[in-house]
Amino acid sequence: MAGQQFQYDDSGNTFFYFLTSFVGLIVVPATYYLWPRDQNAEQLRLKSLRRVHGRCLWYRLRLMKSQQSIVPTLKKAALLFGWAVFLLLAYKVSKLDREYQEYNPYEVLNLDPGASLSEIKKQYRVLSLKYHPDKGGDESTFMRIAKAYAAKTTSAFTTSFVSLFLTFSLYSFFFFCPSISGDQILINTTQLFMHFMYKTPNMNMKRLAMVLTAAFEFDPRSNKDATIRPTDNIEVPQLIRELGNINVKKKEPPFCYPYSLKARVLVLAHLARMDVSEELEEDQRFVVRKSPALLQEMINVGCQLTMMANSRGGFHAPRLVTIENCMKLTQMIVQGLQESKSPLLQLPHFEEEHLRYCISKKYKVRSLQDLVSLKDSDRRSMLRFLGEDKYDEVLAVLGSFPHIAMVTKLQVLDDEDSNNITAGSIVTVTVTLTRKRMAVRTCLHLFKPMNVKEMKHCSYVCQNLIRHSFAPVRQEWEALQQSIQRRERALLETKSKVTHPVYSLYFPEEKHEWWWLYIADRRDQTLVSMPYHVCTLKDTEEVELKFPAPSKTGNYQYSIILRSDSYLGLDQIRPLKLEVHEAKAMLDNHPQWDIPDTEEEDEEQEDSDGIEESEDDEEDND
Repeated sequence: MAGQQFQYDDSGNTFFYFLTSFVGLIVVPATYYLWPRDQNAEQLRLKSLRRVHGRCLWYRLRLMKSQQSIVPTLKKAALLFGWAVFLLLAYKVSKLDREYQEYNPYEVLNLDPGASLSEIKKQYRVLSLKYHPDKGGDESTFMRIAKAYAAKTTSAFTTSFVSLFLTFSLYSFFFFCPSISGDQILINTTQLFMHFMYKTPNMNMKRLAMVLTAAFEFDPRSNKDATIRPTDNIEVPQLIRELGNINVKKKEPPFCYPYSLKARVLVLAHLARMDVSEELEEDQRFVVRKSPALLQEMINVGCQLTMMANSRGGFHAPRLVTIENCMKLTQMIVQGLQESKSPLLQLPHFEEEHLRYCISKKYKVRSLQDLVSLKDSDRRSMLRFLGEDKYDEVLAVLGSFPHIAMVTKLQVLDDEDSNNITAGSIVTVTVTLTRKRMAVRTCLHLFKPMNVKEMKHCSYVCQNLIRHSFAPVRQEWEALQQSIQRRERALLETKSKVTHPVYSLYFPEEKHEWWWLYIADRRDQTLVSMPYHVCTLKDTEEVELKFPAPSKTGNYQYSIILRSDSYLGLDQIRPLKLEVHEAKAMLDNHPQWDIPDTEEEDEEQEDSDGIEESEDDEEDND
């Protein structure tokens, strides 16, 4: 390029500047992201959870990992070594001579700036014959000529080489790296789930477990973390004989493949709480740890097929029971319980033989809520097989279980009458979820009478309700403004998915409480609104569920369903009555279309003036 000036560093000092910058670009962000966080804070957190979660598998594994792991020490050593190298290079650079010689290749070659490539090559041949050392020329002059020639002729080659290298790198990345979705699920697995959910819209729990364990995440050919051991030929058949009928003879691929059969056996052994060998226990933890995310992907696939069936038609959408079985199986895997087992087995120190005390005619305790609602004396009498320490631990665990209060509001937004639901309108159900501890709920609402302060508070609330009942329009407007402000804040802020740790005796990884919220028609076994995965419910969360109202007028009975993805027996179902009216007819002579005659005449006059002006302009141009 014409007029371009080049600087050459024969001493090699520029390399140290480049190396210092390169090391700094690596060390600074690596220190920010990889420096081990305060281990004391993690230890204090684990210590605070010990009383409730001390018996959980994930807690014991986390405690062992924090005590035995040397990874934080190695990270600190590597980062400190990097900083030492960076500081050494910075010191070296500070002592370098900063004198540079400005150099122009065109001047060395005796050419005008902007000479063509052919002229540069021709001049180089002439000067080479003159100054080459073999021809008796000056060696230093020839080196300067060769360097100038290289600077002007290798740029095109370098550009083409870099572009070729980038193309090859991108090709290698997309070809050799496994194809994964945004949720770290293999795309082949998503396609597999879609195939079987389309093929079997009504899927029972046994079939669902087979589809789950056929995921490519458990195939060593697709996932390097999955393993097939030589001892599997001995240990897996033994587990099959202990488990009983698990459709081993089914020849439908991929259910008959070794990896799928092994994963299925390990999941069923986990649900039965069976002991496995140490080698299989590591594989079982891997399969169990992956299963909740895979089941969530199955739910997403089912929702996509449902939306496609509703919009296009032509095939049957997955039944409601299929999607709900995915949710139930997630609960079962997290808690390590079979579908037919009692939810009381989620508590510590509870065994099968202890359930006969709970389901006796005297107590009739079959759920966690029944156990909470008992009086202290009756509960202690029923759990007489537990010592004092174990009984206190059971109460502590029971008190940590969640109780969700649901408040629903049905309306049609952006309509003159938001409470009037017409055929085909978009209905919005606003659900406010409030998370409380189960023991706190029991103590406040069942055992403690209302004191004077609480009575005054209730009286104040009633007075406010009476006062606001005379201003429904203002109340609705304020609610709408608050809803808009909440949506704007939700768009600007990102909530953490760290809510409350789940009490799980057999799950190998710390998990947090998440929920599914959706509306369904249980009579027709169809989804009315897609399940919303509530991952940020720490104290209070507001969720909006939208769905189109039926096209026919009448009364409809739906259900608002809240399901946990971690606990058995804590699901809630609330009825939702929908009364659909006939849509209002469109007004032909709406007041907003009544334009005075004078305005119409003015608009016609303006239009005619504009046409005349355009015609005059055309004549002038001609």
